[in-house]
Amino acid sequence: MSEAPILLNLGSGRRGARLPAYFDAWRQLRIDCDPEVEPDLVANITDLSAIAAESADAVWSSHCIEHLFRHEIGLALAEMQRVLKNDGFACILVPDLQAIARFVVADRLDEIMYVSPAGPVTAHDALYGFGPALERGKVQMAHRSGFTPGAMTHQLRQAKFANFVVRRRPSLELAAVARKTPWSDRGEYEALLRQLDL
Repeated sequence: MSEAPILLNLGSGRRGARLPAYFDAWRQLRIDCDPEVEPDLVANITDLSAIAAESADAVWSSHCIEHLFRHEIGLALAEMQRVLKNDGFACILVPDLQAIARFVVADRLDEIMYVSPAGPVTAHDALYGFGPALERGKVQMAHRSGFTPGAMTHQLRQAKFANFVVRRRPSLELAAVARKTPWSDRGEYEALLRQLDL
């Protein structure tokens, strides 16, 4: 019997956060900088030196890298590259600043855009970090960077991922799927995107 593939969940938050059903049978290693969420590994995603190179089949990073300063993003992406197996891939979700900017332009900065598992989210939250968490002293939840499709494309290209695709989602977020080595054909990554519901 073969071992389950390994997923590194970066910025995992509390146990039980929903992942795509694609990962249901995978072995998940939860990584977060906040010890209060009881991750498997307390670490900053710019330094995953506790994890061996080429040991993960996939990396999941949902609403995490926007908490890094701009100059740290390349470090985090380099660490994702390092820990991924040669045929591994990374899924990265971030707020879509272009979509959020429509709320700002319409002077709807404090209007609820949607309700997340943590509670209502406004444009201000999406730009600067989730207000209720910041109010509780969780300063690591502040947003220090932002992404448009072009900005995400630039970062992935700078990180030298072999193949990647960036998609805008109706949930006011961008989803990127990046591979360490090239996909054999377009159908392969289109199938993966469908399985991930991206």
